[in-house]
Parts: sequence; C-alpha cells; structure tokens
Amino acid sequence: MVDQLNGWTSREEEALDRAFLALADPVRRAIVARLARSDATVNELAEPFAITKQAVSKHIHVLEQARLVTRSRDAQRRPVHLDPAALERLTAWIDRYRLMAESRFRQLDALLESMQQDAEETS
Repeated sequence: MVDQLNGWTSREEEALDRAFLALADPVRRAIVARLARSDATVNELAEPFAITKQAVSKHIHVLEQARLVTRSRDAQRRPVHLDPAALERLTAWIDRYRLMAESRFRQLDALLESMQQDAEETS
C-alpha cells in the first residue's frame, strides 16, 4: 500500500523507520562514520569505545537489521561493510523535504520583496 502523502509504500516506511531508529544512537552513528572510511571488523570497531565487543556486536546487529551495514567472511576475518545505497535512500528522503522547505522560503522571499517594492513605490 502506498501512502498518499509521501508516495512511499508501507515497506519503505518501515525500512526508513528502522534506519532512523538505528541512527538515533550515538555509538551506531560513530560506527557508520567509521565504516564510511573503510570496512572494519568488530574488534576494530570496538577500539574507540569503552563498551564490550559484545555490545558493539549488538549495535552492528541493529545496523544490519536496518540494512545499513552488511557482513562478509574473509577467511578468519568477518568485516562489516557500510551499504552506501541505504544512506542514499535516507539522503533522498531528507532532500525531498529540504527542497520543499527551500521552495516555500523562496516563495516567501519573493512575496516579501514584492511587498517591499510596493511600499517603496507608494512612498
């Protein structure tokens, strides 16, 4: 089913909710920021945090459930990868509303400029 207000299906809405919920946590945002530079293992991701590796694994699991990251196996190594397409979907959603807001501000600017010109002409 497609939401009439935004054109998103309920499945897309749920994915968006999971992604934003996952990113609501500062540790998970830091993990995403680290993975934006390069893939990393759980041990590497855990280094800067004063939490257990198990806690970091739970954070990664939340990011996986939100489809923001994936894991692969490379011999003994299990690197975590950021999914750039997932971030692009979030950016597209944000940009849609940013562009709408900017359009309203441009309309307001034009109206104010028109009112100022009218006031100057009648003075």
